[in-house]
Amino acid sequence: MKEILKIRAHHLLCIQGFQGYGYNKDFVKNMTEVIKNIDSNPEVEIITECDIICSCCPHNVEGVCQKEFNSVKKAKDMDIQVLRKLNLKDGTRGRVRDFLFFVNTKLKNTLDVQDICGKCEWRKKCLWFISRTQ
Repeated sequence: MKEILKIRAHHLLCIQGFQGYGYNKDFVKNMTEVIKNIDSNPEVEIITECDIICSCCPHNVEGVCQKEFNSVKKAKDMDIQVLRKLNLKDGTRGRVRDFLFFVNTKLKNTLDVQDICGKCEWRKKCLWFISRTQ
C-alpha cells in the first residue's frame, strides 16, 4: 500500500502558483516533481508541519525550518489560516483534487488571501496569489 502523501495546508496554494522559482535547484526540482505527480496520490493528508515540499528546502534542518528565527511559526500560522478559512482540521485526509477545488472556491476574497499570504516572500511571483489580489 502506498504511503499517504502529507501536504502543508498553505502548500495547497503554493503548488497552484508555482512558476519555477525557489530557494535552490534541488527545491525547484522537487517542487516540480511533487506538482507533476500529486494527482497520482489518491489520498493526501493536510498537515501543519514540514512536508514533502519542505524536504528539499535548504532551510529545512531535520524537519525544522531554520530560515529565520520565527520561520516555523510563520509557516504554521499560514497553515492554520488556511485550515480555519476552509473549516478543516490538521490531519484531514482526502483527495487532492477536492482540496484544490475547495481552496479555489472558498478563498476568493482578497482579504482572505492577504491574511494567509500577505507576508510570503513569494507572493509577487505566485500566480495563485496574483490572480486573487488583482
